[in-house]
Amino acid sequence: MIARVVVADDQSVVREGIVMLLGLLPGIEVVGSAKDGEEAVALVAEHAPDVVLMDLRMPRCDGVEATRRIRTDFPGTQVVVLTTFDDDDSLFPALRAGARGYLTKDAGGDEIVRAIQAVLSGEAGLSPAIQRRLLEQVTAGPLQRAGSSEPELPDGMTPREAEVLVLIAEGMSNTEIARRLHISQATVKSHINNLFAKAGLRDRAQAVRYAYVRGLAQPPGTSFT
Repeated sequence: MIARVVVADDQSVVREGIVMLLGLLPGIEVVGSAKDGEEAVALVAEHAPDVVLMDLRMPRCDGVEATRRIRTDFPGTQVVVLTTFDDDDSLFPALRAGARGYLTKDAGGDEIVRAIQAVLSGEAGLSPAIQRRLLEQVTAGPLQRAGSSEPELPDGMTPREAEVLVLIAEGMSNTEIARRLHISQATVKSHINNLFAKAGLRDRAQAVRYAYVRGLAQPPGTSFT
């Protein structure tokens, strides 16, 4: 069986590279490529592919929203996320939107083929690293999600962004934060940019002060009562 695939990625070099790679793999036919989520949905409507390889961070319509629309309107098409980001704030929204597979862009051709075959067989096409991430969350306890009973974080900050902020307040570098949270440095930078924008922060010194004032972290030598 030949799997008909659409590739969605906003970076043309990356998108063309993925299309070229897929063209060399057995059992796969690329029927279209999209530079954003809107184009991805339109290509699914036009070609009815078996699978979309979906990037997450794209203009106009991001990968999560495109996945939600595809799974709602075209349930015969499965979605496998192929992204740089492996953090909780990327992973869980994508899975909740209906993605059945999740790979990072360091995946090889064999891994991509296995993920595509898995989702077409009704299974989950998850990379080993993502499987470990899910297991860590299950064993760590309930996830903090929007709409839960957990206290609301300031300035619309996500739990992961707050976690990064606390580690900044502890004096950790981006490399150390990435190692602690088992995410890439690119993901750490993305979280920092997001939380700086939400809280109106200019630098790490302001971030540390913000964390102290908002009660997310405590200055050295103090303790909460």
